[in-house]
Amino acid sequence: MGLFKRINKGLKKTRDSMTGAINAALHGKNEIDDEFYEDLEEILVMADVGVTTAEEIVEKLRDAVFKKGLRKAKDVKEEIKSIVADLLSGGEELDMITVPSVILVIGVNGVGKTTSIGKMAAMFKAEGKKVILGAADTFRAAAIDQLEIWADRAGVDIVKHKEGADPAAVVFDTIAAGKARNADIIICDTAGRLHNKKNLMEELAKIYRVIDRQLPYADREILLVLDATTGQNAVNQAKEFKDVAEITGIILTKLDGTAKGGVVLAIKNDLKVPVKFIGVGEGIDDLRPFNPKAFAEGLFEEDQDEE
Repeated sequence: MGLFKRINKGLKKTRDSMTGAINAALHGKNEIDDEFYEDLEEILVMADVGVTTAEEIVEKLRDAVFKKGLRKAKDVKEEIKSIVADLLSGGEELDMITVPSVILVIGVNGVGKTTSIGKMAAMFKAEGKKVILGAADTFRAAAIDQLEIWADRAGVDIVKHKEGADPAAVVFDTIAAGKARNADIIICDTAGRLHNKKNLMEELAKIYRVIDRQLPYADREILLVLDATTGQNAVNQAKEFKDVAEITGIILTKLDGTAKGGVVLAIKNDLKVPVKFIGVGEGIDDLRPFNPKAFAEGLFEEDQDEE
């Protein structure tokens, strides 16, 4: 299944909810009036786009309808799609040129952090890259065990210590192994606990210092994993993590299981943090690099026959 069809299928619940409501709001209208704009803003807020971003989309649409003289429902929907794609664009590409490059992954339990790391590893390996994983979320033995299972599934190496080990020591050993084995990408599962921000900040700062010493010129991505099904709670979680970590991007999981896919817009536009990957299914290849155009198409495109 191609990229556009996969994302289109993964966004079905959001599309059925949001596009259906937009179609109903446009039905029978001979002109785009204030009532429609009010309905559209409410529809967007219900899809967890966020109030600020919903207002911005509506204002941009008002301006476009006036300047372009849009009257047909089809043209209005195309304009909304274009506005959404434009708002989502920028920063979605991974900044990883150096060999090796480092990805640190953070996120609370249950959001799909370990699964996302495994799927990323499989994707990079399929691209011909050598990947090594570091099990630096040592707070839970289950996290280490789960990552080892995913390393086996993806066919990549893993470095692990015992539960309760120093996460920075795991990162140190992972980098050493990555350098020795000529890895292209080093991915480390790191802390995901927000109940004590001070401890989390100190832990991450220690990890950063290890990377600075061992790979001073390496490109580094710090990706936060969020569960799309939690809607605005995911946005609030991102705000919390942003206070303690230098987040460079978001991995948004479980988009196929929610009608709240509009939360992507809230994260990108309100928090100014780009979305790098989206999860649109359970399969090992269902974590996809984020494509703003494909996402906008998936949100507003009418249902197509799926392969």
